[in-house]
Amino acid sequence: MMKISILAAAALVAFAGAASAGTNTFRTVDTYDGQVLAGQNGQTLYSYDKDARDISTCYGSCADAWPPYLAGPSAQPFSKYSFVVRKDGQRQWAVNGEPLYFRANDNKPGDVTGAGVSNLWKVARPA
Repeated sequence: MMKISILAAAALVAFAGAASAGTNTFRTVDTYDGQVLAGQNGQTLYSYDKDARDISTCYGSCADAWPPYLAGPSAQPFSKYSFVVRKDGQRQWAVNGEPLYFRANDNKPGDVTGAGVSNLWKVARPA
C-alpha cells in the first residue's frame, strides 16, 4: 500500500511539473517600447501581419531573418498560448492565434530592432 501511495505522489508531482512548464516558456521584458513578450531566452517576440490566425507564412529567407519560436517536444499549450504547425511539421508558439517569431538582429534581451519593420512586424505583448 505504501508503494502505491509513493508512486501516486510521484506521478502527481510529475504531472504538476508538466502542467506548469508552459509558464516558463515566456517572459515579460522591459524595453524602451514598454513591456514586451519574450521567449525563455529573454529575446523579444514579434508577430507578422501577413500571417493568418493559426497560420505562419514566414518561410525561407523570411524565417532566416525572423526565426520562428519553436516549441519543444514536451511543450503544452496553456491559457492564450497555443501552437501553429509549420509546413515541416514543427510546432511554433502562438499567442491568441498569432504565430511568434524572434528577430535575428536582436542581440540581447530588451532589443526591439524588429518593431515596425516594413509596417508588418509588431512586438508581441504579454497576453
